[in-house]
Amino acid sequence: MLCAIYRSPRRADTYLYMPHPADFTKIPEPLQKSFGQPIHVMTMALTPERQLARLTVEELTEHLNEAGFYLQMPPKQESLLDAHKKQQQESAS
Repeated sequence: MLCAIYRSPRRADTYLYMPHPADFTKIPEPLQKSFGQPIHVMTMALTPERQLARLTVEELTEHLNEAGFYLQMPPKQESLLDAHKKQQQESAS
């Protein structure tokens, strides 16, 4: 399977994976609006040997076959203030 990857011009580190050729009619309208006009990053072959950063090729293929797309959001970042408070509480104990 060939997979096309698009980045969002509106949201940093947000990518849309779609079977190639991409059929944007499968993307829900609210997602289309918040994602913005997709910018093509690359097209790649999904092979068992390929390593992906956040999920396996099998998981990605399942998303593409079921939903017609996969939305990759940036990882949630821990609040530095919360981390500092937690560290202070642990050192006070």
